[in-house]
Amino acid sequence: CANCFTMIIWLIRLVWDHLLCILVCIGLLPNGNFKDGPAKSQLNGTVVMGRHSIPNWEISGFVEYIQSGHQQGGMVVAVPEGASAVRLGNDASIRQNIRVTRRAYYSITFSAARTCAQAEKLNVSVAADSGVLPVQTVYSSGGWDSYSWAFRAKHSAVWLAIHNPGAEEDPACGPVIDAIAIKTLQPPTKSKGNMLRNGDFEDGPYIFPDCPWGVLVPPMDEDSCSPLPGWMIMSSTKVVKYVDAPRYRVPHGARAVELVAGREAALVQEVATVAGRSYRLQFYVGDAANGCKESMVVEAYVAAASLKVQYQSQGTGGYRRAMLDFVAVGNLTRVVFQSLHYHMKVDGTLCGPVVDDISLVSVRKRAARRLLM
Repeated sequence: CANCFTMIIWLIRLVWDHLLCILVCIGLLPNGNFKDGPAKSQLNGTVVMGRHSIPNWEISGFVEYIQSGHQQGGMVVAVPEGASAVRLGNDASIRQNIRVTRRAYYSITFSAARTCAQAEKLNVSVAADSGVLPVQTVYSSGGWDSYSWAFRAKHSAVWLAIHNPGAEEDPACGPVIDAIAIKTLQPPTKSKGNMLRNGDFEDGPYIFPDCPWGVLVPPMDEDSCSPLPGWMIMSSTKVVKYVDAPRYRVPHGARAVELVAGREAALVQEVATVAGRSYRLQFYVGDAANGCKESMVVEAYVAAASLKVQYQSQGTGGYRRAMLDFVAVGNLTRVVFQSLHYHMKVDGTLCGPVVDDISLVSVRKRAARRLLM
């Protein structure tokens, strides 16, 4: 019957959409590393001439196709990943239409390098959702970093856009973009015996397999969708770094967070509590075995209580467990972590203490604050 045929076609399309989503929602986007570039006839030097000249991408404004080793003003322009990338000049953007699942959460990871602009930033957007990512501070010795941003899909096909809102005298003074990937995020849930969501940081943005510098999680407010499910980053321009066990020393599991911006960025989560009830917060503080050799202090704030945890880092990995007992003063309690100081490696790049495996539980009675050795 006609209705049966229509239903079969609908089911085939639904299955096909889900298969496309599985293919595209873990790892690089199609031509996400810009390995396939424009035809020579579509280039004026490095400037891309046609709107659809880069396979799988649509461009607007002053966009350059940069090869590894490209020089500008006697300086080599950093290409974040592989052999090629794009540079976004004044008011330039790149975008791609991607298949997703409605109402699902996704994180975008991409590598970026600043060039000669004074205050470089990027606007990442999907439909009406957007976020401005500061790329002025460099956190890796290679001159580029990987950034993350997240969104919740409102449709099964969406346009992902990365836009440079800058306006420099030299339109070539814009950030270089490369290696754009996507990952499906799980809705943040509480694990058994822990009131916090994603307290062990096992769910987070995609980390490139050959990436030795982790992924930066940018500032976001209470209404933003987080690439680190359950957590907010409270700051004006600074970030925290998401690191993994294959390349860093992680106290627990496979993922952790490195506080690389001192007091300028805070890792925050709000949790439902009962006023007057006693709770216990526990967490690891350590170093990522990345050569950050300094005396570190992490301060945890919760309700009216706080705890400073000192850790003497040798830069080779290690950690200690801390515990803070407190009494809730309201029905919503904010858990906050900050590094009290800036730290820097011998190569001049920022680093900091690692926090991991954060748990919050209700206890029967109030106890004194303690620090476990």
